Amino acid sequence: MKKIAIFTLSCLMFSFTGISQNLNKKVFYLLNLSADGLEKVKTLHDQGKDAEAANALLEYYQSRPFIHHPDVDLNNINIGTAQQQWADDALQHKFFAHRGYQPSYSYGDDINWEYWPIQDNELRWQLHRHKWWSPMGKAYKLSGDEKYAKEWAFQYLDWIDKNPLLDRKEAKLLSDGDKVLENMGFAWRPLEVSHRLEDQTEQFLYFKDSPHFTPAFLSQFLVNYHKHAEHILRNYSERGNHLLFEAQRVIYAGAFFPEFKDAEKWRKSGVEVLSQEIKNQVFDDGMQYELDPHYHLASINIFNRALQMADVNGFRNEFPDYYLATIEKMIEIVYNLSFPDYTMPCFGDAKAVDKKQMLKNYKQWQQVFPNYDALKYFATDRQEGTMPAYHSKAFKDGGYYVLRNGWDEAATVMIFKAGPPAFWHNQPDNGTFELFIKGRNFFPDAGSYVYGGGEEVLKERNWFRQTMVHKTLTLNNENIEETNSKLLLWETSNKDAQTVVVQNQSYKDLAHRRTVFFVDESFFVIVDEAMGSALGKVGIHYQLAEGTANFDKKNLAVATNYEDDNNVVVKTWGNKPLNLIEEEGWVSYDYRQKSERPAFVFEMDKNHETPSRFITVIYPFTKNQPAISAQFDSETINDNKIEVSITVGKKRHSLNASW
Repeated sequence: MKKIAIFTLSCLMFSFTGISQNLNKKVFYLLNLSADGLEKVKTLHDQGKDAEAANALLEYYQSRPFIHHPDVDLNNINIGTAQQQWADDALQHKFFAHRGYQPSYSYGDDINWEYWPIQDNELRWQLHRHKWWSPMGKAYKLSGDEKYAKEWAFQYLDWIDKNPLLDRKEAKLLSDGDKVLENMGFAWRPLEVSHRLEDQTEQFLYFKDSPHFTPAFLSQFLVNYHKHAEHILRNYSERGNHLLFEAQRVIYAGAFFPEFKDAEKWRKSGVEVLSQEIKNQVFDDGMQYELDPHYHLASINIFNRALQMADVNGFRNEFPDYYLATIEKMIEIVYNLSFPDYTMPCFGDAKAVDKKQMLKNYKQWQQVFPNYDALKYFATDRQEGTMPAYHSKAFKDGGYYVLRNGWDEAATVMIFKAGPPAFWHNQPDNGTFELFIKGRNFFPDAGSYVYGGGEEVLKERNWFRQTMVHKTLTLNNENIEETNSKLLLWETSNKDAQTVVVQNQSYKDLAHRRTVFFVDESFFVIVDEAMGSALGKVGIHYQLAEGTANFDKKNLAVATNYEDDNNVVVKTWGNKPLNLIEEEGWVSYDYRQKSERPAFVFEMDKNHETPSRFITVIYPFTKNQPAISAQFDSETINDNKIEVSITVGKKRHSLNASW
């Protein structure tokens, strides 16, 4: 990139082996020098002794006692093996930008902040989050080795120098203006700016006592930090989790650096945005409107972190009462959408979580909600508190329905997704589900694998977004055109068969009605009906967890064959001739990580307007599969009633649903 001469000369000069820094006098105009504790700084500045004033400012920040950080305890710093490696690799400019791309790439002795080895937008965006800087700070505080502080200060100033924030007209005047603007789109996207805004509060605490954190460096740091906060206020994202992240981090900025003249404005802006968006983005039942468990979880943590910063710095009263009540409902969503092993579905762009992560989340939330008894139950790994008084639960606004027979480790749980339209992180998957039985998730969602970027990356993303790689119905294997399921029935009082019925106008001329029966709280019967004038191949798709499966195409059945005797069989009947066809199957639990798995479709020809109807039984078994048969009790479709009969062994189940 072409350097901006005026910017470089007026603000800083440095080299790789030794940094020489210029004092940025703008800092004295950004700070409220009349604030308590800054009297000496003000006096020296008023006398024209700015170098001495900068020294006094650093002394102030090194000793100020009244600002608290909810995420940093300098007396209890922990750095794991991975973060220590990030810190050490960063000394060689091998930057941990994204966990999907390991080992880390080298960005050169003369750091190339525009290096883009793979055309994945996330890799380039997340480079500018500087995830390795806080680990460098931890490594410095734990070891006392100045190499970390020296290198961090160098990288910090190098980044400022090579990634200026310019007016678009100003950038266009440069000979490489288009390239500069492209880089600004990655380096100064508000979400990345907000990441830096929050993380640099931690880095400030880790490094502020280092000899390399000089008064001149402090001036550069504060001027740059102010630019970040102001940039977000002028460029908030329009909606979604990006907007939430930005608002929460602006609160961090205003609370952690109250010395800025604009600090109160930042804090109040963040509180105002979050207080409004918690109403805009969260349905009445508590579900965040992206309908993605991962981003629902992230949204809770955003709202909660803002509260924790408010609590330790004394402005909790700025948040309205409904703010806390809404978070409480959002937490209820989480433990309902969790399996007994504390994992959650990977619907949409969700990534897998594990028990360690979730226990940490629950314990964090407990700090804000100490009297939430069900939360205590999960935060203590079922040792304290009280489990919820119910088993199954419907979240009708968000379109999530949970059928379970208990809360212990051996429980059976189906999490069924059929909701309203959502945003970018959602997928065309209405009617899909995940099913957990005796410690195993037999039907994990496909996940997302990657987000976006060049043609090859988008091709990979689009494969995982297909309707046909979810457990639902398609017409000619095409993506469903509308995701707006309507709930027709939710009935859980009948323990012989708990029932949920939903309907989605999946295609212009084809509606999909899906009924799920949870029979005797032990096995599932799914009835799918495709209604409308559309013609073609109608298929019901299923995908299993990793492992092998036995395909019985003659009897239209697929069974898992795990050696621990915890297995299921999937068997389907139709009102027209059916074919069982094996399909390509992949599952992704984390970014750019995928595993092969069995996948298949039960397919029939819809060659006239008569509805296509399917009955599928999902039955758990140990040694031997039972004999199973099924039939529709009525040959014609009913607009408000379904009747089927299922026989397992010698036991007959008459299942019906009316609405």
